[in-house]
Amino acid sequence: MKRIWCAQAWLGGDSLTPGVLVSVDDDGKISALTHQGQPPADVEALHGWIFPGFVNDHSHVFHRVLRGRTHAGRGSFWNWRDQMYAVAAVLGPTTYHALARAVFAEMLEAGYTQVREFHYLHHGPNGLRYSDANEMSRALMAAATESGIAMTLLDTLYLQSAPGVMPDAVQMRFSDGDIDTWISRIDELQSAGLVDHGVAVHSVRAVPPDVIARVAAYARDADCALHAHVSEQPLENAECRQAYGRTPTQVFADAGALDDRFTAVHATHLTARDIELLAQSRVCMCPTTEAELADGIGPAAALRDAGVRLSIGTDSQAVIDPFAECRRLEWDQRLATGVRGQFTAAELAQIGCGSALRVGMRADLVELDPQNNRLAGIGSERLAGAVFAATGSDVTSVYVAGRCVVHDGRHRDISTALELTAAIQRIWAEIE
Repeated sequence: MKRIWCAQAWLGGDSLTPGVLVSVDDDGKISALTHQGQPPADVEALHGWIFPGFVNDHSHVFHRVLRGRTHAGRGSFWNWRDQMYAVAAVLGPTTYHALARAVFAEMLEAGYTQVREFHYLHHGPNGLRYSDANEMSRALMAAATESGIAMTLLDTLYLQSAPGVMPDAVQMRFSDGDIDTWISRIDELQSAGLVDHGVAVHSVRAVPPDVIARVAAYARDADCALHAHVSEQPLENAECRQAYGRTPTQVFADAGALDDRFTAVHATHLTARDIELLAQSRVCMCPTTEAELADGIGPAAALRDAGVRLSIGTDSQAVIDPFAECRRLEWDQRLATGVRGQFTAAELAQIGCGSALRVGMRADLVELDPQNNRLAGIGSERLAGAVFAATGSDVTSVYVAGRCVVHDGRHRDISTALELTAAIQRIWAEIE
């Protein structure tokens, strides 16, 4: 049993609660939350503002290589994708592991304690198989374990470049060729520690409707998460209507995929009917990526009003900062509607963390320093101040399952900036 005293902690509602003693059981879960004005002498004490760990619901770690390198000239998502494919073409298990380890450490330092890694870099260059078909997956799993982040590895099915079009040379790395080979491969993966497994359909562009139905059935039988990119781009919608006579959301609905295990990623260009169909599922929005790639502003408020659960993700890693994602969700709605206050600070915190601190959840804690310039003078409006002004750089301590992995703003075991620099420079040397 471990106990951690929190000077100010978010237990729900619109404010932080002073003097909260968090009891952590041997499984790393919160067994009790009690009020205690001063820290007992025999406990760890956190004197900042304490939030549950933030959840990064959609990540491609290898996109981190592109940060700052894709801004020359005008363009769109499709120009950016060409540059992303140049990175995808050269990664191997060693470089993938080194990069992922450092990116996961960066996420932890910013306040993310969980990540859903949308993984489709399965095979070697030009689709050549490694002797261990899951070698790239195991590189990610090892990186997550070494960093201390909790990860759901979403092994992603990718069969075609567009409806009826075979994968190109780079995309051959993504494809197992057929769903049976994919299932055979992923059935060999085992959960361990803070790493578990789910599945993903890359998109309706990459997987036909009849196969999506089989993936949905697999997810139900395995009782695991199912994620998919949905309506990220207008071209995606146009190709889907032309090929299948329906929107991407309708394709997933007809395949039996839309249940409480399903997460639609982006969901930027939806119809009113699409929003209704998603009511039992989750939508992961990635506001900094959607802005970075000029994808558009998704209907976040309309989804919320329809009962859709919302989450955030870093996706392209243009920014790794949960506070930036949460407030951008609100700010984009303001820009789209001309109306402030579409989401309250408590709603945004709930979207970012998944829940306020509660008994039974894993003891993931994130401490903010209230003495920095951004949070100084906030007064009693601490929750709103944190959500609308804090950054990942204000995080001082991070606990995952009751274990401190970030102290004084730095990962305890990984020199994050040094490892990021080394990994990214090595990858660019191979590209250039």
